[in-house]
Amino acid sequence: MTETERIPTPLCEEHIARGDWNVLWDQMRELDPEFMEAYLAFRSVPHRKGPLPPKVKELIMVAINAATTHLYAPGARRHMRNAIRHGATREEILEVLQLTTVMGIHSCNMAIPILMEEIEAARQS
Repeated sequence: MTETERIPTPLCEEHIARGDWNVLWDQMRELDPEFMEAYLAFRSVPHRKGPLPPKVKELIMVAINAATTHLYAPGARRHMRNAIRHGATREEILEVLQLTTVMGIHSCNMAIPILMEEIEAARQS
């Protein structure tokens, strides 16, 4: 796509301007700007409306970005900064981070029964 054929990406520009842009999205925006705009439109719905105040939404985003299944430090930092800007305290953010540690138990919940089966199978062979 040439510069003159460039598809407008107002949602991308909006996210960049407010500091809520993931640099990993740059290439997707270049390859398929229409998809990127659709993704951002979907992703933005809970941020634009709903009963939760911005501080709570940012705390949830901190949890998502810090979770063991995501581990995205730039996103965690961005949403911590936003949460603080919306009035979150150090203690509130710390509690959110402490709550995310609960997700780690699922690895054990899944793997321990397999381990027990394999130990028993090895014993019987």
